[in-house]
Amino acid sequence: MFSYLHETEDGVILRVKVQPRASRDEVVGVKGDALKVRITAPPVEGAANARLLTVLAKKLGIPRGRLELRTGSTSRLKSIIIQEISAAEIRRRLEGDL
Repeated sequence: MFSYLHETEDGVILRVKVQPRASRDEVVGVKGDALKVRITAPPVEGAANARLLTVLAKKLGIPRGRLELRTGSTSRLKSIIIQEISAAEIRRRLEGDL
């Protein structure tokens, strides 16, 4: 059910599909093997990537510094590594949106 989360030695990998230039920032739900997130920022000069990490950090209640974009900087499909939190805890914190 949570194929978008994978625990590794470095932290939890979160697969995200981003919709930039949305009317509001929100976690939509699961689409395939990725979590779909709408972001108000445009996909220009890293603005959407930065906004995505800020929105996810706020939603998870963790410092922004614990999230790092690993792959997909110019793609809608991205992999983010999240440190110092378990996959189970991420699931719990996202549960209300899914």
